[in-house]
Amino acid sequence: MLLPALAVICGLILLVWSANWFVEGAAISASYCRVPPLLIGMLVVGFGTSMPEMVVSAFSAAQGNPGLALGNAYGSNITNIALILGLAALISPIAVNSTILRKELPILTLVTAIAAAQLLDGNISRLDAGVLLALFAGLMGWTIYQGLRRSGDGLGRDIAAEMDTRAMPLRRALVFLVVGLLVLVASSRLLVWGAVDIAHSFGVSDLVIGLTVIAVGTSLPELASTLIAARKGEHDLAVGNVLGSNLFNTLAVVGIAGSIHPMPVSPEVLDRDVLVMAALTLSLYLVCYGYRKPGNIDRFEGAGLLLCYLAYTGFLLATALKS
Repeated sequence: MLLPALAVICGLILLVWSANWFVEGAAISASYCRVPPLLIGMLVVGFGTSMPEMVVSAFSAAQGNPGLALGNAYGSNITNIALILGLAALISPIAVNSTILRKELPILTLVTAIAAAQLLDGNISRLDAGVLLALFAGLMGWTIYQGLRRSGDGLGRDIAAEMDTRAMPLRRALVFLVVGLLVLVASSRLLVWGAVDIAHSFGVSDLVIGLTVIAVGTSLPELASTLIAARKGEHDLAVGNVLGSNLFNTLAVVGIAGSIHPMPVSPEVLDRDVLVMAALTLSLYLVCYGYRKPGNIDRFEGAGLLLCYLAYTGFLLATALKS
């Protein structure tokens, strides 16, 4: 038991460290290639912060642990909205100004509905995975088009300001990129092995471990980047991290895992976890568009999101301990 626990702890630490190196190296390398700041924020940073979820879920599916793969993806979405966005709003009320972000929220809602519909037959087939990946490719094409035709977006300005504070030579950026990716893969394998072993030792399902420990662990890069952005007043970047990561998790992470190995889905994933994920996604309409103050996520709303996360996690753990 001690060795798997150490594997999880070391895997999480290395996962966060390598993800930060990967994101920083990829973003700066992209800037040297004259990629617009908005595209760096929506694609490079979005891909980078979601790499832990993608790699962990891919390894989980390949090793025959579909519960861990799905729990990681959907649990990360719940964590991103309820825990990360809630904490960010508690630190500093978040103004939502970007028109790009306001267009992403309806897309995220539609994608969540499609994901739920695919689970109705209790299985994610390779065809389902192919649909998710095709939608993801289409979304990326739309994002690139939007990024190239818009230059004054708030998210683009936030990214440009962030890039100015992290200048480094191209060679060093490439080292960050390669080393970060290699350590990311190795730490993900270590984390999956330790998590599965612990789950089996305690008689807890892979799904619950994925929804809690693994979901929070793989979401740590988003947590760090979102909280830093909130403290700096880069509000569009803070919300963009959450929306972009959830789109990536629902489409690419589940799509890649399902294409590697078709995944049976237990009923509670749809009846409990996806239902909570969908409810939190819909709640963003209230907090982002504003029923208290238009276009502002205040501390009261942040506390509400955080309480939702604590209630959901408490219910999961209580259910797991009873079974």
